[in-house]
Amino acid sequence: MAPADGPASGIERLHKVMARAGVASRRACEELIIAGHVTVNGTTARIGDRAGPTDRIEVDGAVVTWDPELVHYLVNKPRGVLSAASDDRGRRCVTDLVPAAVRVFPVGRLDADSEGLIIVTNDGELTHRLTHPSWGVDKEYLAHVEGVPSRGSLARLRDGIELEDGKTAPALVSMPQPSMLRITIGEGRNRQIRRMCEAVGHPVLRLVRTRIGPLADPALRPGEHRSLSADEIRRLHRAARRGD
Repeated sequence: MAPADGPASGIERLHKVMARAGVASRRACEELIIAGHVTVNGTTARIGDRAGPTDRIEVDGAVVTWDPELVHYLVNKPRGVLSAASDDRGRRCVTDLVPAAVRVFPVGRLDADSEGLIIVTNDGELTHRLTHPSWGVDKEYLAHVEGVPSRGSLARLRDGIELEDGKTAPALVSMPQPSMLRITIGEGRNRQIRRMCEAVGHPVLRLVRTRIGPLADPALRPGEHRSLSADEIRRLHRAARRGD
């Protein structure tokens, strides 16, 4: 006998699970299932299918996050705050800027002297996707540098810079105003933007991360945080899957 529908059983009809996770309305979720956009554990779903907490639900390859214990925050990290879960010297960490109901970790690096967007979560799968080099999720930065880079310097940054740990991948680089560079990279080496700019003779004076994959939020002030929406989480999974 099939288990009863409902949250108490841990198993519900798939379109209800998707709607509760914020994918769309129940009717729209049914239409996604009918159109073949939804898989459960790698198998194309059908109307009437059910799902439980251990099932992996994807919509066009993007994972549907519906575990109530998972939290996802977007934080605007101020300068001087560490991108760490804790510090044995008692320095302020980015995890101190979000609610402490569950243990969370920052996704990737943003050095203490840098500012801007960073994701803080307890979602291990999303963390792996966003930090593993093979996924290549873009991050955009604004760098205020010493001097005004020449066209040649910009070309070198775009083509890749030979650093002590190897040549960097090609970057998207523009100069919206003198001494201000907008740089987009898919790598995540330690202090990479700073080292790249120093290599072309223009040390960074201030560095702010303005975008992570599809996520940007100019209204989020330094030190503030907000929860990611279900749609934003799916877009992050999709960006990691496609490497864009």
